[in-house]
Amino acid sequence: MASFSSLLIQKNQTLAVIGLGYVGLPIALAFAKKIKVVGFDINSKRIDTMKQNIDPSGELDTTDFENSDIVFTDDISILKQASFYIVTVPTPIDEFNHPDLTPLLSASRTIGKVLKKGDYVVYESTVYPGCTEEDCIPLLEELSRLKCGTDFKVGYSPERINPGDKEHTLAKIVKVVSGCDEESLDTIAEVYKLVVDAGIHKASSIKVAEAAKIIENTQRDVNIALMNELSTICDKLDINTHEVLEAAGTKWNFLRFTPGLVGGHCIGVDPYYLTYKARKLGLNPNVILSGRLINDQMPMNIAKKIVKSLIKSGKDISKARVLVMGITFKENVEDIRNSKVAELIKELQSYSLNVDAVDPYASYEDFKHEYNLSFSTEITGTYDVVILAVAHKEYMNQDIMFFEKLLTKEGSFVDIKGVYRKQPHTVSYWTL
Repeated sequence: MASFSSLLIQKNQTLAVIGLGYVGLPIALAFAKKIKVVGFDINSKRIDTMKQNIDPSGELDTTDFENSDIVFTDDISILKQASFYIVTVPTPIDEFNHPDLTPLLSASRTIGKVLKKGDYVVYESTVYPGCTEEDCIPLLEELSRLKCGTDFKVGYSPERINPGDKEHTLAKIVKVVSGCDEESLDTIAEVYKLVVDAGIHKASSIKVAEAAKIIENTQRDVNIALMNELSTICDKLDINTHEVLEAAGTKWNFLRFTPGLVGGHCIGVDPYYLTYKARKLGLNPNVILSGRLINDQMPMNIAKKIVKSLIKSGKDISKARVLVMGITFKENVEDIRNSKVAELIKELQSYSLNVDAVDPYASYEDFKHEYNLSFSTEITGTYDVVILAVAHKEYMNQDIMFFEKLLTKEGSFVDIKGVYRKQPHTVSYWTL
């Protein structure tokens, strides 16, 4: 009997990817180079865009769509063609920092309506340990009237795609996989081997795979929080944080993290999924929550320091002009989701500062709609403060004089990531 992966290669079976965002679309196209794929998304406008070989997220080139056996659709009836489903929908948090499983459960309902005996469902969306088995599988069983493990199989394989990173792509990152039993684990691993060259790691259970993913970003969050707290201490000590880190980094086992704004849909979100589950178990995850608090307070801390420096220089706050350069959540991407720069702008505006903001990638319309912010997107005249908030390559190609020319005589250049700290400054300069 032919293996499941062989049937896919022979195009006797079809794979479907549900959710074609920055994670789902690259996965769908990678598989479509070798097997038949259905790319499903509920956003009809995104589907129309992808049919024109355009990535709505701006991550992929038109050439990435070429030689792909893929059908883009928002029609649930076409999903019935598939027998292997990969779920890559967003898993955000709500206003109370609780998991919002709405997209995930909606995707599960959609699959449940078309699920057949012998099918596989693999979740890639980041969730708390236990979510796949406790929240998703019951929906699949209820709507399909089939039994998991007997009639269909389920697995979990956490996504590890890094937006804007052309080096660590799907094929080059070890893929963690898990299944509801040994048979499903082996089959899911074989299917992912079709597109992953770096190797497959078989987790012992679905919960282990879920926990592994959420720990990856929680660890980064806590380490960056430590650096942000260190930057506050160094500021009081009147020493440069980056010089301290360079000195400490000469030891072989020092972890190289730096202070900064922590936003986006992974590091700034995933820890809350873990703390939510921990609290459900009667635990109080103090370290994780402390790290989240420190990182969430950074926009406020930066804004306060800017205001204090303006007051100290004798500047009339109501007439002060500030330019923020970069508004996406990280460098060289269009993504504005959970951008901490939005919070920084709001903090600055709360002090009656006049704020302009520019970005070579972001959609200003989407940014204003998402955060209810109004500001000028044109660089006009000179500014009392210029903030390099996001290290886009367009800014990195400039020397420090490019930024200093935008300043008034007594102006300050705030370099959040410390990119230009080693260049000679002719104006007031500070970093975290």
